[in-house]
Amino acid sequence: MPVNKIPTFSHLNDQQQLVLRRLSIQVKKVFVTGAGGFLGKALCRFLRSADINVIGFARGDYPELEQMGVTMVKGDISDKKSLFDAMKGTDLVFHVASKAGVWGTMESYFSANIKGTENIIGVCQDLNIKRLVYTSTPSVTFAGKDENEIDESQPYADNFLNFYALSKAIAEAEILGSNSAALKTVALRPHLIWGPGDPHLVPRVLQRAKSGRLKLVGKTDKLVDTTYIDNAVYAHLLAAVNLSKANPNCAGKAYFVSNDQPILMAEMLNKILACQGLKPIDARIPAPLAYVIGATLEWVYLYLNIKKEPPITRFVARQLSTSHYFNISAAKNDIGYQPIVSIDQGMEKLKESLAES
Repeated sequence: MPVNKIPTFSHLNDQQQLVLRRLSIQVKKVFVTGAGGFLGKALCRFLRSADINVIGFARGDYPELEQMGVTMVKGDISDKKSLFDAMKGTDLVFHVASKAGVWGTMESYFSANIKGTENIIGVCQDLNIKRLVYTSTPSVTFAGKDENEIDESQPYADNFLNFYALSKAIAEAEILGSNSAALKTVALRPHLIWGPGDPHLVPRVLQRAKSGRLKLVGKTDKLVDTTYIDNAVYAHLLAAVNLSKANPNCAGKAYFVSNDQPILMAEMLNKILACQGLKPIDARIPAPLAYVIGATLEWVYLYLNIKKEPPITRFVARQLSTSHYFNISAAKNDIGYQPIVSIDQGMEKLKESLAES
């Protein structure tokens, strides 16, 4: 099925159908920031499959979303007035938009991720919108060391390796701190979202492999968690349904979300490569060397005022050479989350989509 097509209930499994039915009863109009992004677009597709009225907010033009029946509003989340006008009449907000990536100025990350989030919170309060689901990231806890089955008791990192992680940690804290009887909030931390239509991880892996620049970092592989796109959407829908309860379990809390299938980094990368018939990789670079190269490139790019992202940064070097897998028991217990698409099932869907593109 083309990734931009609206899924009908016949394309969804029982769990997806059930949570969408519940949500369609509870809400009249849903507001989605970052609607043009990978997760935002997928969320809009599933909401529209239940004939839920969706207002999508994004900086660009997305006619494919309008074709799904999404009412698109063009704007920037750092502009509170444009948000206020667009959010009128909505009763649930999915705040998915953020400046992602690993390279950029502090101002650019703080404006989008912190000021933008403050604006969303403020407009929700001004318009008496009662539910807010925020898309956070596991990077808020990452301090450059192994994270082996950590849970939400892990504090925010005390040393962030880029402005993205720092800004998302500040924004998440503000989301959780704004939780009240009038505005119920929750933050989700999906890790490495991938699948058909992925504009980030999958194309980057394929492109670097084809150019011979894809390498493993460190002497041994580390376990990582990933999240198939449908599972990430499912977690967001479940959180929204839970917030609709009189006494929601998830209000004011953050949750790690994943496929609950820790996998070796090399195995994950090679599964992606296999989807396009590419040879597996085994070339490696020592972790300390990767970190030094990343630090050097950061200095050079800053000194020369180069805007594009360096081939590797300190953050990426540490991410690729450390473990990142999480205990998602809290999401299972509080919102009833269970992954509904396995890694292998997702790879089959990814292979089909790459063959069609």
